[in-house]
Amino acid sequence: MAESHPASGHVAFDDADARADQMHQAIDQWLAELVDAVDEARASAQFQRWLDVQSCFHDYSHRNTLLITLQCPEATKVAGYRTWQREFNRHVREGESAIWIWAPLISPQCPACGNSPSYHADSDCDYDETPSEEWDEGVVGFNPVPVFDVSQTEGEPLAELDTAATGTADALFPAVVDAASDLGVTAEIVAAAAWPHGDADGVCRHDDDAMPHIEVRHGDPAAMVGTCVHEYAHALLHEPADTTDCEARELEAEAVAYVVGRHFELEMDGSARYLAAWSDDDADRLLDRCARIRETSQTIIDAIAEQTDCPGRV
Repeated sequence: MAESHPASGHVAFDDADARADQMHQAIDQWLAELVDAVDEARASAQFQRWLDVQSCFHDYSHRNTLLITLQCPEATKVAGYRTWQREFNRHVREGESAIWIWAPLISPQCPACGNSPSYHADSDCDYDETPSEEWDEGVVGFNPVPVFDVSQTEGEPLAELDTAATGTADALFPAVVDAASDLGVTAEIVAAAAWPHGDADGVCRHDDDAMPHIEVRHGDPAAMVGTCVHEYAHALLHEPADTTDCEARELEAEAVAYVVGRHFELEMDGSARYLAAWSDDDADRLLDRCARIRETSQTIIDAIAEQTDCPGRV
């Protein structure tokens, strides 16, 4: 298994020959611990650490953000050793340990079996209609690659981003509402005095032959950002006819709102209840939820960023 460093609680993949297997095993163990957790508060804190990392790396796969969480949960910006030098004029400090993530292997792919030319030659596939030089390129696998967090480097300061729209809900909320059309959703902000939905802060409706429609009760801008993103998540993730696992679906939407809000540097309330509704999930189902949260968060973050000059944390 991967080596754990007791002083930091972080995992390291130091054995080059076994690294790929260790990376797979570390993710499996993380999931198993959440599924089997007796201490729900501890498990929820562990899950929330992943949400925090995902908010910094919204365009990374959920497997890679899980690996970053296990190795360096305080990471905010990562790049390869040479990339730090060439593009940022920064250098990795001597003695720093790499953070290992998966990078795609790009190669010509057999149109029939999807293998690279070398694997295709050793397979049972008999496709030979076009030579391998004419095959389209695609992802044929993944390899472990080392990256380093900015905190492990020194050199030229990173360029300052225009953050006028981040960290303040007053500035961010108009962009959140304007993102609705890009998401295939209609959005309506309803005055508190005219709110017809009781104690709910937001609702999402899927009318026949129409785009999903969300309504948000007017109030505190930060709360409206969270509610609006929560309802976007329902619109993108959940079929209205599916009335099972209602609490689990609510917490998926809550997790998406947390990731998106933190990406734009808003203070978001954490939840000590994330895992409670998922207690019957096995490891595969929990990993699937992570993928859904990651993909939906990325879609919403990208749509909001299109409406403002500020991309949030990159």
